[in-house]
Amino acid sequence: MEASCRVVNNAILISPSYHAIAGRVPLETPLTHKAAFPSFQGLQCMQTCSAPLVKMEGTTTSSSNCLGIRSAMDDRAPRVLKAAGLSAVITEFPAKSNSTKSLDELLLKGKLLDTATLKKVSASSLQYEPGFLGVSTMASTLLGTGDDLTEAISYLTRILSSKVYDVAIESPLEIAGKLSERTGVNIILKREDLQPVFSFKLRGAYNMMARLSKEKLAQGVICSSAGNHAQGVALAAQKLGCDAVIAMPVTTPEIKWRSVKRLGANVVLFGDSYDETQAYAKQRAQEEGRVFVPPFDHPDVIAGQGTVGMEIVRQHPGPLHAVFVPVGGGGLIAGIAAYMKFVRPEVRVIGVEPVDANAMALSLHHGERVMLDHVGGFADGVAVKCVGEETFNICSKLVDGIVLVNRDSICAAIKDVFEEKRSILEPAGALALAGAKAYCKYYGLRGETVMAVTSGANMNFDRLRLVTELADVGARKEAVIATFIPEQPGSFKRFIETVGHMNITEFKYRFDGSKDKALVLCSVGLHKEEELTAMKFRLESAGLSVIDLTDNDLAKDHLRHLMGGRTSVGNELLYKFTFPERPGALLRFLDTFCPRWNITLFHYRSQGEVGANVLAGVQVCEEEEEEFVACACALGYEFRDERINEAFRLIMR
Repeated sequence: MEASCRVVNNAILISPSYHAIAGRVPLETPLTHKAAFPSFQGLQCMQTCSAPLVKMEGTTTSSSNCLGIRSAMDDRAPRVLKAAGLSAVITEFPAKSNSTKSLDELLLKGKLLDTATLKKVSASSLQYEPGFLGVSTMASTLLGTGDDLTEAISYLTRILSSKVYDVAIESPLEIAGKLSERTGVNIILKREDLQPVFSFKLRGAYNMMARLSKEKLAQGVICSSAGNHAQGVALAAQKLGCDAVIAMPVTTPEIKWRSVKRLGANVVLFGDSYDETQAYAKQRAQEEGRVFVPPFDHPDVIAGQGTVGMEIVRQHPGPLHAVFVPVGGGGLIAGIAAYMKFVRPEVRVIGVEPVDANAMALSLHHGERVMLDHVGGFADGVAVKCVGEETFNICSKLVDGIVLVNRDSICAAIKDVFEEKRSILEPAGALALAGAKAYCKYYGLRGETVMAVTSGANMNFDRLRLVTELADVGARKEAVIATFIPEQPGSFKRFIETVGHMNITEFKYRFDGSKDKALVLCSVGLHKEEELTAMKFRLESAGLSVIDLTDNDLAKDHLRHLMGGRTSVGNELLYKFTFPERPGALLRFLDTFCPRWNITLFHYRSQGEVGANVLAGVQVCEEEEEEFVACACALGYEFRDERINEAFRLIMR
């Protein structure tokens, strides 16, 4: 069988045996270059005098020259997909024929797959240096093995025919001039934060909803979200004239649910956690016949997000080392990779995750989807415990690897964009830039061009305080150290003289008459990391030991505020809890543990709507420790044992 593909009027047309692909494909897309379209199951580029053509033949090519997009169905084994919020294992495959069968028809077949069967793992079980390209995949592997061109380019078809431009803009590319000069790498920002709802999420939501039949739209849609996806669905429903119900946790700040309500959606506040809210939304979808719009794990949602990749190819035809993409559930990176690895296979597609929300990295590491037992909430836009089934399948074949970054680096990236563009990104929106900076530094890149997708700007104002505190630490412009000085007159002055001409941004000291030495906690401003090394050498040469706490979150969030509270408490447990940001959260905590156990330490640190970090010390005898942990689990707040933390032993004991 043979077919050809021609660019006509800014669209790709396949003839004679295959359906036309409508879409925004610029004439300058390098369809005429073999390097841009390597062989794909015999799919080879050739050019005629009239127009670029793509020819498909039944030959097989070597794997080294096979880069492309994975087909919608892999006919080597059953595929796990997800639609309308229902997980399903596909056990039946379409016959090889010229007819096109919709993925959506296939997605509803098969048996339900319970996510409770997924292996639970800890985010801390997979950590590596910032900037290191971990869990590298075989991104050069051919995606799809079928001879049917309709299957082989199914995602390309969906992306090219996407309807997102009814509501979305083609977001601009902007050079980060100051940052590029500082790093020696040309850094380009793909400004998805400039979309009408300040996030890329409306692309996928609208694309899926716009493809629903009139009958389905008339029945209405429903989704569960406390963030950008909710606004995307609400705006799409407004544009399409359908009824939308947005289920949001009761902890959702008023400013967010009112923003959704202003777009015309019906907002229902239900459940203390996202899992409870999602369960409610799916149940109501079944009861009322509404379509559940998932945030990432649906082919049309993925294709809608994939238009970002299509725009990148069109807007930047020149050399490009890598595109860095924030990863939560995986919809955005799956869509971008699906397009770019077909059209620009030489460009690396690299995911970026927070170190405490690395569900995709861990899933790729284990070779299967896993569920995090705890997910960090600072970058709440990507705080996902489990990635999507279809997004994982795409990423495992197409994504070049995952870079992990910490909270401080994200804050530094937020500051970078503010200094460049006077725009304030949300933490998830700055995630890709943080990863790009770390990657370039780790591998010593110079003169290359990289791109970071700034995915959102729905920043909560009350979180800015924490961002400003940590931005300089993340940019390595501030260091936090601890040391001991003799408890004698003049030692404070000698310490400052030894520190030298450094900008001291914080200094905390408390006299302790029971000891010969006093603990000093000090923060210093830096212009370059060599200054910190030199200062440490001066202090150690003067006989003062130095402990670097710059990367210790417990010290920065809590212990720096508790200087002078050193005491010896018997049978003291130390736990860090995450309180939900709602009335009664503290009283519920106290009702759980008091008066059974004595609280010996308590420090509350708000993080805005994502909750508050609370450090609590509790006196619990050894034989009751198991009971205490059981009570903490029943409380329902996330918690972690911090007794072995070096900073606590240093400052509080």
